[in-house]
Amino acid sequence: MADTGTDQGSSSDLRMGSLEVRLAESAAEIDWAQALRYRVFYEEMSAVPSPDMAARHRDFDDFDTICDHLLVIDHARGDGPDSVVGTYRLIRRPAAAKAGRFYSSDEYDIGRLLSYPGEILELGRSCVDAAYRTRGSSMQLLWRGIAAYVFHHDIAVMFGCASLPGTDPVAMAEPLAYLHHFHLAPEELRPVALPERYVGMDLMPRDQIDPKRALTVLPPLIKGYLRLGGFIGDGAVIDHQFNTTDVSIVVKTDLITNKYSKHYERRSRDAQIA
Repeated sequence: MADTGTDQGSSSDLRMGSLEVRLAESAAEIDWAQALRYRVFYEEMSAVPSPDMAARHRDFDDFDTICDHLLVIDHARGDGPDSVVGTYRLIRRPAAAKAGRFYSSDEYDIGRLLSYPGEILELGRSCVDAAYRTRGSSMQLLWRGIAAYVFHHDIAVMFGCASLPGTDPVAMAEPLAYLHHFHLAPEELRPVALPERYVGMDLMPRDQIDPKRALTVLPPLIKGYLRLGGFIGDGAVIDHQFNTTDVSIVVKTDLITNKYSKHYERRSRDAQIA
């Protein structure tokens, strides 16, 4: 995996029991990730597939052939589609250049991010098999894989869209307003929802928000980004295909790279001492 970006960590950091995190290495493994995405997004979460997706039982688009796919593989489930139990899609500038855009640009003006001088990475299509969500190890491995990838490619900023279930912003007024008032991205990094899709998130005054209550409603993935110091873009977007309300996430990778670098510096010193 020397050229895939997850070789910077030791095998013990990228494996937990029968689980392993690594990048997809073949078209077949990308197909397995698409099968997991279909099960989660369309069969479980009731997104609306295209006729071609429904016929193939796969979630796919034009980005899948040009980006990197991070996989959590359970070797106890054999070698096939069922072995992929977690996935993330990773798009860097070279892949976006081939596609002519980043995926998020369908919902947000990301011009400020595109002008950022450092390397940027778009995260998307994150999902974990239902049987593995309560175990925690799958998501933990995905984050370790992302940390290795970020470290390897010297990524300065990660971004993407994260979703709240449902398409009624009023029903999500407190969590959306909480994100707007407490975690709005600095202007120089702030994505803004496209005018034709913009839904205001400032649905409650700041002083009427109970942050603890708002946090309990937020999906675990968004809370994970916030724990990393993540920011939220200006405006939400309704995605009727996926039956979600999307927000734009921006994460500066300082916390990730510092922790990751110190971790492996310590491991290297320990190995030298041993």
